[in-house]
Amino acid sequence: MAELVRGQNHPLPRTRLEILVSAEVPVLVAAALGDEGGRVHDGRRIARPGAPALPGIEVPRSAAAEHRLSADLGELPEAVHRVTVLLALPERPGTESRFGATSPPRATVTDADGTEIIRFTLAGLDAESAVVALELYRRQGGWKVRAVGQGYAAGLTALLADLGLPEAREVAEAMHEAGRLGVAQAADPSKGRPPEGGPVGYAHPGRQASRQPRPVAGDAVGWTMEERLYNQVWGMFEDLARSTAALRSAAGFAAARLDREIDEALADPRARTGGAGDAARRAAQARHDELMGRARAAHDRDLAQLTAEAEVVEPALPPAYARWDSPVWQGHRLPAEPPQAVRLGDLHLPESASLRIPMLVRLPLERGLWVDSGATRADFIDSAQRRRPALDVAVALAARLLAVHPVGEFSVEVVDPAGTGAGPLGALTRSGALTGPPARGTAGVAQALESLTRRVDLVRMAIGGGAAEALPDGLDTARRLLIVNDFPQGFDDRALARLRFLADEGPAAGVHLLLVADRADAGEYGPLLDPLWRSLTRLTPSPDDHFADPWVGHAWTFEPSLPPQGGEVLQQVLGAVSDARIKGK
Repeated sequence: MAELVRGQNHPLPRTRLEILVSAEVPVLVAAALGDEGGRVHDGRRIARPGAPALPGIEVPRSAAAEHRLSADLGELPEAVHRVTVLLALPERPGTESRFGATSPPRATVTDADGTEIIRFTLAGLDAESAVVALELYRRQGGWKVRAVGQGYAAGLTALLADLGLPEAREVAEAMHEAGRLGVAQAADPSKGRPPEGGPVGYAHPGRQASRQPRPVAGDAVGWTMEERLYNQVWGMFEDLARSTAALRSAAGFAAARLDREIDEALADPRARTGGAGDAARRAAQARHDELMGRARAAHDRDLAQLTAEAEVVEPALPPAYARWDSPVWQGHRLPAEPPQAVRLGDLHLPESASLRIPMLVRLPLERGLWVDSGATRADFIDSAQRRRPALDVAVALAARLLAVHPVGEFSVEVVDPAGTGAGPLGALTRSGALTGPPARGTAGVAQALESLTRRVDLVRMAIGGGAAEALPDGLDTARRLLIVNDFPQGFDDRALARLRFLADEGPAAGVHLLLVADRADAGEYGPLLDPLWRSLTRLTPSPDDHFADPWVGHAWTFEPSLPPQGGEVLQQVLGAVSDARIKGK
């Protein structure tokens, strides 16, 4: 990730992008499609509030403090050589609109997977009320991004006119009208509402302003419904993180102010006698309670909105994202295309324990997974008791991955040196979902790892040499999930080296690791295995608060995704996988 300053440029490695804009106050965002000179010939070439979507570009529909723009540069017309991303402060009668009165806005460009490419802070603005933030432009057959940061004190009309737009004033007025409507609706949802109902005001930049009186599933940017749902779930995650951060910040500030005011009152000798000291303490406590009341009310509103959204989003999730008790699994058939992501479990915070946010991770898995069978401070159950539920988590995840990939494009292999996982693994073996029987003993471990290591080496060499067609005939090119139970039992030094190799190099070659282990069992290896543990995403078979979000760093409680006890959904799903494989032969 590169942090750009004004005037710098940076190559764009991919053409499918997202542009995140964050500001201290609501802003309008638009994207203008220009020719080789950057000129925009008419208003139909500007994606903006009121007309948010053009081929290859989509922007939010109203003013907000945070925005997410979607861009697919490969879908832009050939005549488009430059995409200008601009920001403008909505015009408000009787108020001064200038960027210098707020903290500098920030723009971040990411690829479709969320990996940050560049950041740019639009510092140095003063009287300007409109600014060109970024330019995406063609260069020698590829695309680059330039940090611009050019402001316009004369406002949006002057900016658009500078782009060569003939009807600059009319387009600017239309954008400001959309901004005034958005501000009115945020202050009072009954104002400016269309006949069918007003929008739900989401804080997350990926949201689209719904025209329904209730939240709508898929109400986020994206090219498909699956992608919209994925972005919406992540939007809910981010909204809850930020709302909770605001509540915690208010609580910390209120407590610190209360302590300071009481200390100041007691420092005055006059307040120590009579009722002056008690009156000062009561006044300080009243200010504390009033501030906390406002903070809790705001958080409660956010929580109610997110809860209502979760109630409509959860039933709409596809199998890869859905809970195991969702009706979507009834009669499920293997899809024709792999999914964009998969659900590992649910996340929640102590301030909103009733609201569960699905934990979705992109596919193919870039990191291996580790289901921790060791005792934790959360449940104090010893490792022996946790091994069975830990393996249950691994089996459920393997079944989900098998069920949401096209037939023949995903397979599962198991290493179970002592055979202790026969019970939970029976669901996979009975359905014929495994590539073969679980590998047993030290010899079985060595053989399985040697085979997969060779496979990864072959694929890496073929891809690196640009000769994927040169792979040996009969080589299984399906993505492979390797479940290792009771690690490090049955592993010698050579097997450990191969396992670390698979953890590091396997994902790029289609081999993914799922480790079921208690880290304490590998204590004899000391720091030798530390890189392995750090390379894996840790999951737990029981609730544990070990995940941190990337925005404010909250400790989120993770709960695994497991089928209902006593239900048959797992066997039904694995049966469908088995039937599809038989028919595909």
